[in-house]
Parts: sequence; C-alpha cells; structure tokens
Amino acid sequence: MQQKRLFSSRASLVLIWCHVITALEVPLDLPQPPTITRQSPKNYIVDPRENIVIQCEAKGKPQPSFTWTRNGTHFDTEKDPLVTMKLNSGTLEINIMNGGKAESYEGEYQCTAKNDRGTAVSNVIVIRQSRSPLWTKEKIEPILIQQGMPLVLPCKPPRGLPPPLIFWMDNYFQRLPQNGRVSQGLNGDLYFSNVQPQDTRDFYICYARFNLTQTIHQKQPISLKVLTNSPVDSRPPTLLTPSGQTSNKTVLKDEVLLLECIAEGLPTPEIRWNKEGAELPSNRVFYENFNKTLRIIGVSEEDSGKYRCSAQNSRGSIHHVIKVIVKAAPYWITKPENLVLSPGDDGTLICRTHGNPAPSITWLINGVAIELAPNDPSRVVDGDTVIFTKVHERASAVFQCNASNIYGYVLANAFVNVLAERPRILSSEKVYQVIANRPALLHCKSFGSPVPNIEWFKGVQSSILHGSDYVFHYNGTLEVPVAQKDSSGTYTCIARNKLGTDQKIIQLEVKDPTMIISQPEYRVVQRYGSASFECKFKHDPTLLAEVMWLKNNSELPMDERYTFEKERLTIKNITENDKGMYTCVANTTLDSASASAELSVVEPTQPPPVKTDRPDPPTDLELTDRLGTSLQLSWVPGDDNNSPITEFIIECEDAIHEPGVWHVFSKVSGTQATATLTLSPYVNYSFRVIAVNEIGRSDHSESSESYMTKSAEPYTNPSGIKGIGTEPDNLVITWKPMKGFDANGPGLQYKVSWRQKDADEDWTSVIVANVSKYIVSGTPTFVPYEIKVQALNDLGYAPEAAVVIGHSGEDLPMVAPSNVEVDVINTTLAKVRWESVPLTSIRGHLQGYRVYYWKALNKTNRNRRHIEKWMLPFAGNRTHGMLPGLQPNTNYFLNVRVVNGKGEGPSSKDKYFETPEGVPSVAFLHIAHRTPDSLTLSWSPPVHPNGVLTQYTLKYQSINATHELSPPVEITIPANETSYILKNLVQNTRYKFYFNAHTAVGPGSQSTQEAITAMDEADSFFATSTVMYTVHPTHFRAQPVIPLIKNITAAETSAVVVWNFENVDTKLFVKYVELNKEDWKEETINGTRSAFVLKGLSPGTSYKVQVYSDDHTDLYSEETFQTGPAMASRQVDIATQGWFIGLMCAVALLILVLLIVCFIRRNKGGKYPVKEKEDAHADPEIQPMKEDDGTFGEYSDAEDHKPLKKGSRTPSDRTVKKEDSDDSLVDYGEGVNGQFNEDGSFIGQYSGKKEKEPVEGNESSEAPSPVNAMNSFV
Repeated sequence: MQQKRLFSSRASLVLIWCHVITALEVPLDLPQPPTITRQSPKNYIVDPRENIVIQCEAKGKPQPSFTWTRNGTHFDTEKDPLVTMKLNSGTLEINIMNGGKAESYEGEYQCTAKNDRGTAVSNVIVIRQSRSPLWTKEKIEPILIQQGMPLVLPCKPPRGLPPPLIFWMDNYFQRLPQNGRVSQGLNGDLYFSNVQPQDTRDFYICYARFNLTQTIHQKQPISLKVLTNSPVDSRPPTLLTPSGQTSNKTVLKDEVLLLECIAEGLPTPEIRWNKEGAELPSNRVFYENFNKTLRIIGVSEEDSGKYRCSAQNSRGSIHHVIKVIVKAAPYWITKPENLVLSPGDDGTLICRTHGNPAPSITWLINGVAIELAPNDPSRVVDGDTVIFTKVHERASAVFQCNASNIYGYVLANAFVNVLAERPRILSSEKVYQVIANRPALLHCKSFGSPVPNIEWFKGVQSSILHGSDYVFHYNGTLEVPVAQKDSSGTYTCIARNKLGTDQKIIQLEVKDPTMIISQPEYRVVQRYGSASFECKFKHDPTLLAEVMWLKNNSELPMDERYTFEKERLTIKNITENDKGMYTCVANTTLDSASASAELSVVEPTQPPPVKTDRPDPPTDLELTDRLGTSLQLSWVPGDDNNSPITEFIIECEDAIHEPGVWHVFSKVSGTQATATLTLSPYVNYSFRVIAVNEIGRSDHSESSESYMTKSAEPYTNPSGIKGIGTEPDNLVITWKPMKGFDANGPGLQYKVSWRQKDADEDWTSVIVANVSKYIVSGTPTFVPYEIKVQALNDLGYAPEAAVVIGHSGEDLPMVAPSNVEVDVINTTLAKVRWESVPLTSIRGHLQGYRVYYWKALNKTNRNRRHIEKWMLPFAGNRTHGMLPGLQPNTNYFLNVRVVNGKGEGPSSKDKYFETPEGVPSVAFLHIAHRTPDSLTLSWSPPVHPNGVLTQYTLKYQSINATHELSPPVEITIPANETSYILKNLVQNTRYKFYFNAHTAVGPGSQSTQEAITAMDEADSFFATSTVMYTVHPTHFRAQPVIPLIKNITAAETSAVVVWNFENVDTKLFVKYVELNKEDWKEETINGTRSAFVLKGLSPGTSYKVQVYSDDHTDLYSEETFQTGPAMASRQVDIATQGWFIGLMCAVALLILVLLIVCFIRRNKGGKYPVKEKEDAHADPEIQPMKEDDGTFGEYSDAEDHKPLKKGSRTPSDRTVKKEDSDDSLVDYGEGVNGQFNEDGSFIGQYSGKKEKEPVEGNESSEAPSPVNAMNSFV
C-alpha cells in the first residue's frame, strides 16, 4: 500500500486522490455499468455423469441482463429444454442427467452482462468432457532377461482428459517397491537400471487412475523372469531417458518444470543435477524419484538455461544437457481498473501486459472492437492506454482489454462511470482497539465524484491533524505508528468535495499488552508421576483472555490425563510419550503472549519427601493505568513452595489519615497477578500484597510507590444518625463519624439540621467540626424532630442527606392506669385487667405496663419489716395480663404502672384479691421406732398446707417373700396429730406405707415409705428402704411460658426433678437450697432436657427447688421435698450372743449332712436336685453386692428402658439398697420395662394378689435369714 508521511508541522491533512483509483468500489445504490463478479475457468473439464454448470455472475445498477455465445454465435438458451439460466444471474445449468450428452455441449462459451450504462463480457470458457479410455487390447509375451541387464516395462497409458495418474502394482493390489535401481518414469514406464533375481514375478500391472470420473483402468499383466545362468559383469552408466547428449524443454512461466534423467548400469548409477552458469533456486527446487526427477515450481524467466544431469557409478559416468526455454502467456503489468469521473474530468485506462512472445493488445468497448464503436472526441486510444478528456455524462461504458499470444490471453473489463455524487464514508467500524506500542490504523474509506479530500481531527473542536506523529494513506486511512495510552480518544474523519461533505466519528482504544508474568518451569518427572505447569499472565482488564496449551507447537491431544485449571496444566500418569516442549499461549482478541518449558521423563526412583511451606512474598509491585480514582496494581507472585497459592490479599495504607495502619483493601484469586482498584479521593495510598496457600500466609511484600488521589467533595454522609433526648428539655443528635477515606478532602465538617416534625418551621442548621454529637437545648418534652446530618469539606458539600426522625427527651408518665380488676382463675393463677393511659400522658416511648403484687399482712408476716413484692412486666400497649405461680388460700394486693424510656409512672390504687383453698403439699413420713409387732410413724405438717388441714390418710400393705402384696389397710388420722403407732404387725415383715394430707379441696401429694418390723426384742435397730415419693404440682399447669415442675423423686442423698416445658431453644436453670437457708446452688442445663438429678444432698433434709428459663428469669416454678433419712447401724458384737453361736453350729451341721448326701448321690450317679433349685430360684441376697451408695443414678433419657439390676447382698446396716434388691419395680410391673405415669410414678402392680392399687416407691426385700446375717459380717 502506497503511503505518504507529512513532516511539515503546519501542513494540514488534505488527501487528494488521483483519478485512477485502485480497486474502486462504487456503492451499489448508485448507477454503474456491469462488473463480472464470478465466472467459470477458461478450460472447464466436466464430468459426463453430472449436470454442467457454467457460472457467470455480475453486479451493476440497473441490474444487468445476460446473454451467451457458443462457438462465436448467439446461444439461445430458451430454445434448448435442457438448458436453464438462473434468475438474476447468467449462470447456465445444462441438465445432462435427463438424457443429455455432455459431448453435445462441448465448445467455447462467452457470457455478456448488459445494462444502460455498458456491457461487460466474460472470458471464453472452453467446455470439454472428461474422458477415461481403456487400453487397447494386446498380447504381451513373458519377458526372460539375464541378471544385471537393464529393462524398461512399457505402460503407454491411454490419453485421457485430464491425464491419468499412473502407478504399478502386483496381483495383490500392493504397490511395487521402488528405489534407486527400480523406479517409474514421468511417462509411466517402469525402469530397471539392472534386474536382479528378486525382480522375478508373474504380475507387473500398470494402472491408470482418472480422478475426475474416479475410475481406474489396468493394463494386461507383464510376466518377468530373471535368468541367473551366466556371469554378471559390471558396466558404466548409459541413459535410458532422455536419449542423446542434449535435449530441449519448453515451459511456461508460473508453471512447474519437470526434468528427468534415468540411467542404467551396474552397479546402479547415482544421479546429480546442476545448472550451467547459475545456482539452482534452493527455495523452489525439489529432488524426486530418488534424484532422478528435478522439480522447480513457480517458473520465471530466470529459470531458463542449461541443466545438466550426471549419472555415475564405479565404472564411469555420463551426462546429459537439457536446454530449458521459458515462454509466457500474457500476464498483467498494469490491469485496467474501474474509473469514476465527474462531468468535465480527465482520466486514463491503462492496459499493460507482458508475455513471451510479446502479446498484442486489443481494445473493445461494450464488447465491440473500439474501432467499430461510434466516434467520441473525448476518447483517444494510444496503444495500451485510453485517454479521456473532459468527459460528458453519456460517456459511461465498459472497456475490455484483450492481450494475447500463442500461449493464451488475458481479458479485463474496466468501466468508466460518469457521476456527480457528494461524498459518503463507506467504512463501518466505529471502534478500533489496538495494543500499546503498536501501530493503529483508522480507516476512512469513502466515495464521491469528484474524488473527496480527506481531513482528520482528534477530540472535539480541535484542529486538523498534521505532522510527523501520524501517517496519512492515500485511501484515507490514518496511521498512528506507535500508539500510546494518550493516543486513545475520539477521531473524526471528514470527506469533502465540491458537492458536499460527510464525516464519521471513530473511537480509538489503546489496550495494555498481554504479558506472561510467571512462566512455566522445566520439569523432570518420573514415569507414571504427574507434573504441573503454571502460567500466570496479566492482560488488559477490558479484554477477554484465555489460555491455550501446546505441545511441540501443536494442540494437545484429547486425553483425560490432561486437566486444565485456570492457568495451570496438570499431566497425570506420565509416560515417555509425554516428554517434549509445552507452551502456554495467553490470547486476547488483540494480542497474545507465550512461554515454554520442557518436560523430561525419567525412570521412577524413591521419591524424596516434598517439603511444603507458606509462599514467598510477592515482588515487583507496579501501579499503572492511573485514572484519578482508579489504577491497576500488578505484582510478580513468589514461589508457592509446593503448595498452590489460593488467593492474594491486597492491603493499603493512608499516609494522611492513618499513617502506619494497614487495612485489607481487596482479595483476588491466586491465579491473578493484577487487580483494578477503585480509590477514594484525598488519600495518599501505598499498597502491599500477601500470598496465601494451604500452609498459611506469606510475609507481606515491599510497599508499592505512593499514589495521592485528588480531593473532591464528600460522596456520602455520616451513618447511624439518631436523635434521642437525655433530658426532658433537650435533643441529642449523634452520628457515626466518617473515616478519613470517606472525607475526600481536607476540612471535614458536618452540617447538622433539625426542625420539629409536622410543624410549619424552617430548618435550623449549624456547622460543627469533625465530632459525633450535637445537643439541642430548650426543646419541648418528647416531641418528634426531623434531623439530617450532611458532610462537607473544603471543596464542597456531600449530596443532600436523608431525613431521620428523632425525639426530644422523655419525662416520667403522669397518669396511672385506671379500673384495675382481678379475675381469679384457679388456686395459682389470676388475670389482671386495666384501662390504658392516654398516649399524651406517657411523655415518652411506651414500653409497657408493670404489675406489682404482694401478700397481704396476717398474723404470720405482720411483724416483717420488709414485704416481699413481685413484678411482672407486660410489653406494649396491653390492657390485661396473667399472674401465674400464686399460692393457694392467700390474700394478695396488686397495682399497675405504665412504663416509658424514662421510668415508671404513678401506680394505680392497690387492688385486693384472694386465691381459693387448694390441696396441700407433701407430708413427709418417717419411721420413728420399730419392734417385732409394731412400727411408730411420725410426720411433719406440709410446708404449704394451701388451706386448712382436715385429716391425714395412711394406707399400708405387707409384702411377703414372693413379693406379693396384702390388701391395703386405710387409716384416717386427725389433722392435729404428728405421729401414729401401728400395732399387731407380723415380725420381720416388710410393709409399704402411703401417706397424704387433706384439705377441704382434697388430698395432697402422696409420700411413700417402706419398713421392716424387728426380728425380736434384741433387734432394736430398724431397716427401711431409701425414701421415694412423688410430688404432685400444686401450681397452675396451663401456663406455657415457664417450666412447670411435674414431680420430684427423692432418695437419701439425691433427687430427680421432672418438669414440663415446650420451648427447646432456650436455656434452663435449676436452683435448690435447704429450707430456711440462703446459700442457693444453681445448675444450667439444655432446654431439650425435661429432668435433672440433684446430687450431694443431705439425708433427711428438706429442700426448696426452683426451675426457670433465661427468657423469664423473674418467673419460676417452685416446690419443696425431703430426702430419705440416714439408716441407723447397730454396733453390737453379735459373735458373743448365745443364739448366734447356736445358730452357727446348726448351720455347720446342716452343711456337713448336705455334703454327705451329695457325695452318696454322686457315687450312685443321681442328679443333684438342690443345684437345679438353686439355678432356678437363686437367692438374690447372697449374690455379690454392687459397691454403690444406693442412691438414684443420674437421670438420662438413654437409660430409661434399661432393666434394674437384680440380686444383691444385704449390707451391714441391713438396709435394702435400690439398685441391689432382687425385688425391683420391674418385677412388680406387667411388662419387662417400667414406665412412668403422667405424674412421674411407675406404672406397675404387685403381682399375685387381687388388689390392683398402684404403689409407688422402692423395691422390697425378703426378711434376712441366718445365712444373710452371717454374710453381713463377712
């Protein structure tokens, strides 16, 4: 492309085109003569099995019409039914498939395209049918030849069209092997320089393949037998082809030159080539057929001359000279081009050709010889040039230039189009993107008549571009030789002629180049191992980029062993085939960058341990693309120390506002090495980068250079704006101060504005320094205010601030709730109702109401100095509430107060109410004394009688040795009694007792106890089982907001507390203390639990227990219980008692008798029935005793269904422990596992009796036997 550089700094850009315009394109909407756009080749060989399609396409306005000639005469396509012409086209289709013959349509065809502005003609297209004739039949005699003699097997293929491809094969359709001794010549014959015995074969077959018709014909086979019956002598070379010492070869320019020399001799000669007086063209010469053929492509006149081939062996040499003559069909030097002229313009058409011999030139106009065309004084023909002077509007035409010699012709159409047209810019691209430091070409292709002048501008209202910084091309293109970032911008191209102007705005974007910042490294990997290549790169962030991997400069094969992860290539299960050079190519739409590394594969050895560590810090931090409040930070990652980097942390420091303090600015993927950062104004930034892998963080990099952003007005206003009064007559406006990053400039201040809401007032404003609070005094009490806080600095204000509603200070409420009423629901629950106070009297934010209640003074608490009060809060504007946990048969007072943010208002009048009588709490039963026929029982009145006691009810049953229960006996005892003696009992028998206190409402919670009468008068100590009783809750059970105690099961030193509670998402607290003491103990448990075990209790002690949740710490469920008494142990030396000594003697005698009987029965072979009975009815009291304290184990849901242990030895104090008795609750039940009732007691019955009354408590045990007594002292 011709171009011109303007060096004058003052010369404006004015591009003036000459009248001959290369490859002129006239817009198709303008009038123009026809132009041939597509045509078939000059020599067109057709397949006789397919339809013939002769192409001829043209454009023009008006749309051209088409006609054809055949063999120089008009070809009427409409008269031939087999010929059709495509619509709006000159292309012919001859339908051979419907009975036509291709040979009937052979000939010379020429197409003409015509409209009212001229006529264009195509080349002369010669149509010939493809032919693939057979070999003529001939009889071929077998060939007998002596070993070492030369031989030529003739092929003589038929002359087809186009010529066939020749090859030799055997009868198995295998190509015959060829070498320096045996080879095929250009004419198809097979040449033997000397025959050898291995050349003997019955079938040498020559094949001819006709590619166009895809047919293969074969010659009759030739049989060859090599005789070995005479000696073989060596001989010097002679030429088989060509013959003689010299020959001539004529070749046309641009075609392929083929020279051949085939020699015979023994040993086989070698062929060499050279050119006399010149070197062979190394870039266009090829040696083929074992050096016997010399091929030169793209022949030119300089290839003419003498070529010498030499054949040489050990006996001598011979040579042949081929004189090559290069002729040339006509070819273009200057091809005539379309010419657009305005009326009155001048112009020329040049048709300059070359050829050998020199071609003759003939001009035609609209397909007619120019000599026969009407005379036009504005047109003069001067040899190869047509000159136009002051053309007129009717001078439009198509000129044909035909240059011909004996080897061919060239034909060109060039129109002259006379138009008057204002400029129009044809280039459609609006945005050009180019990589920095590369040339940028901005195209401005235009059309107009006269030819427009082109001017370029940059930016808005700028001057014409000129000078050495730009290159201006004749076609209107503007070139920026070395584009820089400041070359980006808007460019305007203006095209002018005398009829008008047109302009186009073009955007140039200069992008950062793509760079490989971390190259893949050389890898040596053991076979069957894996290798990774990492290729980190950076590119312009506005361009899409992708990574492609190559192996040995070719695409990677499809193999599942290759895995790609962002910028990493991993190869698994490596073999020898994987070694090579691997290249990472980072491509964008504008450029690419690449880096390579070699992979070597070695045999596997014992791998050394791979040491991993946290990565090395990044290096070479660089700031680029500084665009005010944004820039690009790039860095070079450090070594990952065998653990891939997962992310980079970018930290920044502000040397103005927080020097020395580093903040996390951003985080990016570990595959990136660049980041585009958006910055705040008025900050002096420094950056550093930290790399992170699975091991940990690297040390931070060195700090980047600092970058100070320009100041600006604040972008945002402070947040967290509140207006809350601290006194009844003020308004305290607070906000969260803005950080230095948000100040955007020096002199940060705040404009605080306020006005009373819903009052017709103007804003009151004050500007304060960089603080976070402003107090407005003298305000009315609790009035809403509109508040806004706007930031400003030395450069201006932030955007208008949002309005926030605040309130001036609160004061205590002035009015008490009225019409307080109490509805008693049951013995422990009451409903309180009241009328809410007017909102205007609250003088603050209504938080709710509080109900205070306390017990009325009576004889028991009248002398108390302090009356205990309870408070229940009710949030919001409530008018009623429930009071749970009240004590039955109790007189109460209550009042109600309204609450705001300042505090409580005055209380309502005290309201008196009473709770009804309820059932009493448990009365704990004790065994005070026992004799062989009596038991003395004692008790204390219930801690909470919940009314007037009317009586006590005592039930008892005896338990025999088979755990059967007698019918229950019930006794009513007056309420003023605290003890009772049961007489006429059976000696050494276990009894179970059930004890209740009564009020008028009914019986209270039941306690149970077991005891054993004494064996005789000497047995003054007694045995009882561990205390176990059930507490029935007496509080209101329907209130779900607190955990409600369901029952309490107490042992000697522990107790199980069971409750109901539905909210599992909260924490629960269990508090307990001995009665009349204040040292409470507290346990925290999960809300999913419904029971808890209290351990470490004192025997025979009364306790108070409370259960509450962290949602309502002031509401709790409370009960009292008593642990079982400590068991007495008589310290009497029984060994000195006479009865014991006698008993032991009797036992020893009995054992001796049993041993003798056993010995006798064993000798007789009998069975030992006592052993069977012992197996079937083992005495549990002589089984090993578990070493524990006999108390309840810790409550656990997981243990609910485990059966109690059976079998224990009676301890020394003769008390039966819970878990050691063979008489467990499971044995009393109907099933295998005991189950709890709703109140926590076991579901089960003693078996064997008609009485089915439920019993509660511990297991019973049999009366001690002498053996048991003896065991107790072991």
